[in-house]
Amino acid sequence: MKESILIIDDDTAIRDGCAQVLNKSGYDVIESPTGKDGLKKVDRYEFDLILVDLKLPDIHGLDLIRSIRERDLSVPIVVITGYGTIQNAVEAMRLGASDFLPKPFEPDELRLVVQRNLKAHRLAIENLYLREELKKKEGEKRIVGKSAQIEALFHQVKTIASTDSTVLITGESGTGKGLLARYIHDHSSRSEFPFVSVDCSTLVPTLFESELFGHVKGAFTGAESNKIGKFELASGGTLFLDEIGNVNLELQAKLLKAVEEKEISRVGSHRVTRVDVRIIAATNKDLRKEVEEGRFREDLFFRLNVLALRTPPLRERHGDIPELARYFLEVFGKKYNRPNLAITPAVLALFEEYRWPGNVRELENIVERLVIFSRGRIIDVEDLSLAGVRIGERIEKGARALSKTQEGQGLDGSVMSLEELEKRHILSLLEKTGGNRSEAARLLGIDRKTLRQKLKKWGVQ
Repeated sequence: MKESILIIDDDTAIRDGCAQVLNKSGYDVIESPTGKDGLKKVDRYEFDLILVDLKLPDIHGLDLIRSIRERDLSVPIVVITGYGTIQNAVEAMRLGASDFLPKPFEPDELRLVVQRNLKAHRLAIENLYLREELKKKEGEKRIVGKSAQIEALFHQVKTIASTDSTVLITGESGTGKGLLARYIHDHSSRSEFPFVSVDCSTLVPTLFESELFGHVKGAFTGAESNKIGKFELASGGTLFLDEIGNVNLELQAKLLKAVEEKEISRVGSHRVTRVDVRIIAATNKDLRKEVEEGRFREDLFFRLNVLALRTPPLRERHGDIPELARYFLEVFGKKYNRPNLAITPAVLALFEEYRWPGNVRELENIVERLVIFSRGRIIDVEDLSLAGVRIGERIEKGARALSKTQEGQGLDGSVMSLEELEKRHILSLLEKTGGNRSEAARLLGIDRKTLRQKLKKWGVQ
């Protein structure tokens, strides 16, 4: 998508000359002969750079810069100034101008200044994206598996990645829909541009538009400065809308407009911004059923369901379980400084018999707990009970047989009940997490409410 430049100058010759040079350089150029007309265009459109003459017939250039900055904190403003107004150019920089270009100037000088400021602007936006990405890098995972289901899925993905079409990924929670979306982006022509993820299930409806489309200063209480939304942040790259089925009908209509027209307006602004993003959406819901029952817009469903992928649940790809378990063992071994851990065939056999309702995410959580609580280098069946893992009758039998460790025995040397074992394990985990119940619940694979109920039952406040 071409970058857009606004030229505000009352000198027709300078305006036309700049426009001619910049058009030949591949930019979209809009001209304004007055400050007021320029502000109208700033209110209507989104620009990547604005050229401003300080001497205008209706508004002083410094006042114009101040007005532009009130509308947009980030757009680069380059001041065009005559020889005798360098002091004004300095004042313009103080008010928020990015650079200045003294008259007379050559075409190459104009191109150089524009290129320099556009590059700085792009880098500033990329830095916003990179700061978010760095938060996600620690513990970053990849898709693991060689089963027929995974091989078939990747055959589809390789074809899809080479296109620029919208993708809808369906599948149960914990099956790796987000990892698959990232894989598509990384193997597409957009891989050098941002991959921006939005978890629609966690967005407060009142802030949904602000998060996706951005807002301007003063748009609502608490909007103390302009904000770039996820659509703009993902420009040139991919926008991943996770759990799209949780968006309410009113917001679906606004999302549909953005997806269809590839245009957005920040909250509190009438200016239209063109966005060049590929949309990948994911959901654990049956959107066709949601459409039939009136909870999801049919037109949005068809707009998203151009190319469809389904991530298989772990129970359909049991052959991948040993490889996944070893992979997570290596990941968490590094994280908790416990290298060279191994897992016994007996444990892997139990894993393969389990149906995994929580899918790969459940397996990941269990392996993390095993790494934390296992005592030796080899993780065996008894370690499952020590880590509070209960995934079937055979594991429970293994817990009952645990009679040689302090955690597995009562004071009289008898085997403890599973409930007592669970209690000791949870209290031990709370101690290890410094009383952080949210973190303890996460490691246990249960929600905070369930943990609270168990503690209340045991008289723990």
